[in-house]
Amino acid sequence: MPVPTLPSHLGYVAVEGVIGAGKTTLARMLAERVRGRLVLEEFEENPFLGKFYGDRDRWALQTQLAFLASRFKQQKALATRDLFHPHVVADYTFDKDRIFAHVTLAGDERQLYDTLYDIMEPAAPVPDLVVYLRSSVERLLHNVALRGRSYEADMDAAYLAELVDAYDRYFFHYARSPLLIVDATRIDFVGESATFDELVRQIGSVRGGTAYFNPPQTMQLLF
Repeated sequence: MPVPTLPSHLGYVAVEGVIGAGKTTLARMLAERVRGRLVLEEFEENPFLGKFYGDRDRWALQTQLAFLASRFKQQKALATRDLFHPHVVADYTFDKDRIFAHVTLAGDERQLYDTLYDIMEPAAPVPDLVVYLRSSVERLLHNVALRGRSYEADMDAAYLAELVDAYDRYFFHYARSPLLIVDATRIDFVGESATFDELVRQIGSVRGGTAYFNPPQTMQLLF
């Protein structure tokens, strides 16, 4: 059986999900499979991120504005397609910035953020497909603990639950591009090659609207 890959009409695929959902891992694997250009969120360059996790109310606006500027710069570069890489795979969408901002900001700070976002958003390219890795809070906490980033050591379950709810509400109404929602709570696309192959097939089969991939029990990771 041929190794599954992506069809040519999926030139730009974005993988989304809450912190710890596995989006960067899947984006890397997918880009390697299709020999595509990989675009990763530059979160480590945000000088306010560690401070934000220590005091969200104090540092939320600075953190969001730094992310907004960084993501906008990356997205503008995506507008020029690379002739040597027919596929681009990113581990975020520009839209995610507003999802986080509406969880962390309120009042005048949110209004300021929305004003800047509305100026930038029309220039950001729309993905040909978004893959939303939907996961439980328990699994997200498990994954966050495994990767061991110091500034995430005190990650709050309530904060993750807020984000899961915000992502679900956003993607429930999402219609800007085709969307594949993956039940990633117990899936192991890293350790099980057959599961990753099936996920690539599912991604490549989406032609429009919203599709769902709920892996059977044999493809699920139990812990």
